[in-house]
Amino acid sequence: MILEKGYEAITVDDICEAANVGRSTFYAHYTSKDDLRRNGLENLRSLLVDRQKNALAKPRETRDRSLGFSLAMFEHARDHIDLYRTLVGGRGGVIALGTIRQILSDLVRNELAATADKKSADVIPREFAVQYVVGAFMAVMTWWLDSGAKLPPHRMDAMFRRLATEGVVPSYS
Repeated sequence: MILEKGYEAITVDDICEAANVGRSTFYAHYTSKDDLRRNGLENLRSLLVDRQKNALAKPRETRDRSLGFSLAMFEHARDHIDLYRTLVGGRGGVIALGTIRQILSDLVRNELAATADKKSADVIPREFAVQYVVGAFMAVMTWWLDSGAKLPPHRMDAMFRRLATEGVVPSYS
């Protein structure tokens, strides 16, 4: 429906009709269409949490261990590119992207908590690092989608994780 009508034009009545449920049933589960949208992103959260758990279960010396959600998020965005593009243009996009940003922030926060080195005297505050990584990820993902997602998700994942974990100075051309 979002692809056909745009998020803003969709009403709760439209949703109820498409789902073949009454308004009272809808409101028994959701407070609004925005609530439904946020709730719909819980499947994405579950997928990304599972990917992160699998990555963190790998041996510490394994390079693929950090930011384990990244590939799954790039794949999800590519698989739903038309929906992402539609959402970005309006109020629905603010809600969806805000929810995605929160999901990613939670994942990065959890990963940093699990791998924190509290012995260093030059520790960067965890929340600073969370906002840096998530902001960079969102910017790169948006750029990639806006330019047609020409590079495959695994390549985007490898470049993002390399820059996020090793830094920019030695990596760019």
